[in-house]
Amino acid sequence: MIETRRLVLKPLTYEQLVKYAKCDNSLEAELNLNKTSRTISSELKEALQNTILPNAADKTKNYLYSTLWTAISKTDNKMIGDLCIVGEPNSQGEIEIGYGTYDEFQGKGFMTEIVAGIIEWTKNEPGINAITATTEKVNSASFKVLQNNGFIQIGETETSLYWKLQLGK
Repeated sequence: MIETRRLVLKPLTYEQLVKYAKCDNSLEAELNLNKTSRTISSELKEALQNTILPNAADKTKNYLYSTLWTAISKTDNKMIGDLCIVGEPNSQGEIEIGYGTYDEFQGKGFMTEIVAGIIEWTKNEPGINAITATTEKVNSASFKVLQNNGFIQIGETETSLYWKLQLGK
């Protein structure tokens, strides 16, 4: 678990991910949280089915590198967004992150705080030298989160921007 000024970041277990995917507030009930009007995008549904759930179930892998880290607002006692690390560090010591804030909590700086929390966590994790992320060119809010956390743009395609934060280890 990671704590920031306004948030608690909690890595979900496999069983909690199953409840998360149901989107029926059963996870919120288990965690003693207030209900959230969250929805799951088609991209996240696909990632849950094809990657996140199978990897979180794989006992040979460190689930912290494949589960969703849900962000809980301390004041509202609600889930406000999620971050996922897309697999264990590669041979260069890089991890990739993906993230999203629920609609009613966007524009409040929460995701900048969530990414900052994960950056702090990685500083104590062996084998992580850098964090990467991909954003859509049209999603300025998403790449501002990365810029606010010191990420540098390292490439682009017609539709995407590629980002990297080199950790000072």
